[in-house]
Amino acid sequence: MNKLNIRQRLHQFIDNIEDKKAKAIYTLFADEIDTDEQRKKLIQAEQKKYLQNEGKSFTWDEVKQMAVNKGKRHAL
Repeated sequence: MNKLNIRQRLHQFIDNIEDKKAKAIYTLFADEIDTDEQRKKLIQAEQKKYLQNEGKSFTWDEVKQMAVNKGKRHAL
């Protein structure tokens, strides 16, 4: 079965299942479904820390150095 057929069958299944089963499936995959929302929260938390001068800042030279030397990314 190709992936188009799999996706179509899954859509049909999800569109017609009971609420209880839909909630169970959502629970299984919630972390993957809500990644955009989690990413937004992480960015907002980092921005808040930055605006309160609690976050880590880098100079342009440090950023360039990290881009060139991948091993140093976690060292700063």
